[in-house]
Amino acid sequence: MRKGEKGILLGIGLFVALGAGWKVLQLRDVNEKDYKIPFYSDAEPEIVERAGYLIKKYDCKDCHTLWGTRNVMQSVPAPPLDGIGSLKTEEWFYAYLSAENPQEILPTRLKPEYRMPSFKDMPEEDRRVLAKYLASLKVEDWYLDEVKKKEREKLYGE
Repeated sequence: MRKGEKGILLGIGLFVALGAGWKVLQLRDVNEKDYKIPFYSDAEPEIVERAGYLIKKYDCKDCHTLWGTRNVMQSVPAPPLDGIGSLKTEEWFYAYLSAENPQEILPTRLKPEYRMPSFKDMPEEDRRVLAKYLASLKVEDWYLDEVKKKEREKLYGE
């Protein structure tokens, strides 16, 4: 092996050793919470099934993410729905979905074309099911501050 080849081989070995050492240091900072999914729903299966149908029917994922998914063809900066039930009540959601102008209940910085539309003309039973389901979308206590932060960022730019 020539002198230059030894240097290259030594450099590669040093690079690999540093990379492995860096990974070991990163893994030491990982805790049990990093492996848990913080979001869950405590809704009854019938509500989950009906709400899933309504979310698709009313194109909620055109603007909002839910369980980390959304309609990839849209770019509306609406808040994610994961964990939103830890921030609002079923009564709040029903009033919000029933409002003629939802921005009177929850003001937003979003451009008019991106703002939450009124669902006051949606059948009452559909609004009740969606309100019950949205209120069931909970987040583990250890992740609640992150959900609050994301909602503020999306709505108010904070």
